Amino acid sequence: MTRVWTFAVAVAMIGCASLMHSAGASEPRSVDGLITKPSAYSVDATLDRLEAALKERGFMIFGRLDHAAAASAVGLQMPRETVLVFGNPRIGTPNFLKYPTLAIDLPIKALVWQDASGKVWLSYNSQIYLTTAAYARHGVTLDQPLADRIERQFAEIADAVTKE
Repeated sequence: MTRVWTFAVAVAMIGCASLMHSAGASEPRSVDGLITKPSAYSVDATLDRLEAALKERGFMIFGRLDHAAAASAVGLQMPRETVLVFGNPRIGTPNFLKYPTLAIDLPIKALVWQDASGKVWLSYNSQIYLTTAAYARHGVTLDQPLADRIERQFAEIADAVTKE
């Protein structure tokens, strides 16, 4: 029993060390289908810039989900991490009427977060990921030229809000 306990503690320590290393790394861990770009601005400035850029392009902002504030409310601490939820009801509503379960995966989200070293990042799902994973599981098909146009638009927005 002691050997099992020692092994379990060792595995937990290695796991924690691995998590701490990745949290303090200079580049975030690669996640399939996720695009992550460094921001030259603070979390709040990046969020404000992102919100303004999206509104300029006709998107509606549905909300900000502040995970760090939620953690703080229950006595926990974490670096800043806020999800911006946005979409375009003129485009989304017809899809929700045709594919009601699509609403579990949409509207679109972007994450602005700060790593353990204080660096700020913007992350969002690639259009390829959304097309092959999220949309596909609901039976939604998206033509490739439209997916490519959306991908370019999001890349332009992300670059505009994260770079000086």
